[in-house]
Amino acid sequence: MTDALTLVPATLAEGAVNPLAFKLLSYGTAIVVTLGLFTLLATLVWPKIIAGLDERYAKIKGEIDAAERARHEAESAQRKFEEKLRQAQEEATRTIAEAQATARRVADELRARNDAELADMKARALADIASAREAAVKELNDHAVALAATMASKILRREVSAGDQSRLVSESLAELSRARN
Repeated sequence: MTDALTLVPATLAEGAVNPLAFKLLSYGTAIVVTLGLFTLLATLVWPKIIAGLDERYAKIKGEIDAAERARHEAESAQRKFEEKLRQAQEEATRTIAEAQATARRVADELRARNDAELADMKARALADIASAREAAVKELNDHAVALAATMASKILRREVSAGDQSRLVSESLAELSRARN
């Protein structure tokens, strides 16, 4: 293997230019071109690139700030929604409780009204029964008196007068009430 340094003298010997040789003009030109390019880039290109990057940064920052505001607004809206939901649940609970209380009250009123009507109907029925009983007893007594008067007239073979009938009825009623007691 041959060294790169061993090749340099051989290449120089043939009349070639030494690449390691310092040439002020070449290096100076390279430095001036580089500085000129750097100055040109620093004054014309870099400000546009930096302005574009700053604009992008501002846009991203604005979007992040807007997203943060939207998140805060969403959290606020969620809290308001949860509060309204809680209030609606409380109102629904109150409404249900009121409806149940009203239903109980109406049921109690209906029950009381029905009980009163039943008691009234029972009292009327008992009064009707008592009235019918009295009418039946009176009719039975009248029929018994008439039958007794007819039998008495047949037994006595004479006509029983109204006074006799009245006396017989009074005596029969007295005996009937004694027999009841």
